Amino acid sequence: MKAFPFSLDGAAKDWLYLQPVPFNTWGDMKCTFLEKFFPASRTTTIKKEIYGIRQHPRETLHEHWEKFNKCCAICPHHKISEKLLIQYFYEGLSMMDQSMIDASSVGALMDKTPATARHLIFNMASNTQYFQPNVGKLTDRIDITSEATCCWTTPTNHCSQSLWHMYFYGAHH
Repeated sequence: MKAFPFSLDGAAKDWLYLQPVPFNTWGDMKCTFLEKFFPASRTTTIKKEIYGIRQHPRETLHEHWEKFNKCCAICPHHKISEKLLIQYFYEGLSMMDQSMIDASSVGALMDKTPATARHLIFNMASNTQYFQPNVGKLTDRIDITSEATCCWTTPTNHCSQSLWHMYFYGAHH
């Protein structure tokens, strides 16, 4: 309890030193602090973020894991069990990353203990941090290819119309 004031800064530090009566127990200080800086509405909003966290299409497993852990750290008193936290994280993953994690866990991740599941996810996220290809690059390449294919299916001048007919109907047309 003596070290707690050194962990505070700004408004939180001012709040602590402006208390009319000093706190006698850690529990009292914790409850009062959380009521002041984490009102019920803020806690509810953060818990909703945890429940509904989703991996973005261009987000790597490592980036999603970091985002999830930051979200949980913002609200240390969320009171969500470790098993549910792992479930929310897993359900928010892309199908590809879910499959990759299940394959690495030799079965379904949700059949593992929360500690084992967290350890597995941590290791996989760490391992893919520098080696997982950027999904966006592949998507951009597909878009360019699709546009090039579109040019072949819609001829714009006489020469390209002839090539188009030769390509699709054979050289005799």
